[in-house]
Amino acid sequence: MIEQEFEVIEKVDHAASAEREQRLGYQSVHYLVRLGSNRSKLSEYKKFIALTAEIQVRTVLQHAWAEIEHDIRYKSVSTTPQAISRRFIALAGLLEIADREFEAIQKEDASLRANARTLIAEGHLKEVEVTADALRSYLDTRLGPDDRISDYTYDWMAKILQGMGFQNLGQVNECIADLNDDALSRIALGSRSGQISRFEVLLAAAMGENYLKNHPWTSASDWYRDIVQGWWAKLKETGFHVGSYKPKKAE
Repeated sequence: MIEQEFEVIEKVDHAASAEREQRLGYQSVHYLVRLGSNRSKLSEYKKFIALTAEIQVRTVLQHAWAEIEHDIRYKSVSTTPQAISRRFIALAGLLEIADREFEAIQKEDASLRANARTLIAEGHLKEVEVTADALRSYLDTRLGPDDRISDYTYDWMAKILQGMGFQNLGQVNECIADLNDDALSRIALGSRSGQISRFEVLLAAAMGENYLKNHPWTSASDWYRDIVQGWWAKLKETGFHVGSYKPKKAE
């Protein structure tokens, strides 16, 4: 990105030089840059045409190591005790391992998310663990997407499902399989509400008291219980039979 957006005057890769010299230590890529022609032609950038800037690129852990080393070791290399120098070198190795592990975790997380979406698209819901990302993908498919809903809401809803005993999306789908979200939402809520609100109505309609039993909002007060019981009353007026679904413990 830097090389695309700026004219690079100089690039120094300290990590590469350390690797060539088979040593551990400061790892960072330093760039000296100035504005490229794509920006220097614009009037708002003209005053920066003669500016040369340095950009240092490193990971968060590399930055933490560099800051501490600079304060303790770099300013007085010749007088730093050998014991401290050895510990800095050992720490550099540990941080490099940690960086690689964080990167591996990120890649595995992305792979698991992508695999879950594929399984959902193919209908293999019993193989998909209840997580925020998987729940969003499932509900987008089952109830239609709703861009108004935040990541926090899906995370919150996934935790509620887990607390109710749901372990995979196959159980969630089994619970609400034959229910019409639009029709039940209009009866219980008076309109076609948002995706999560419709999902809550479906769960309450399919699970009955099992829905409220482990819901976090019913442990401290009865306000949410009163709301859900109001939904049930409206549904029963139309002849709907409130269920008693309870997810079985997956083997």
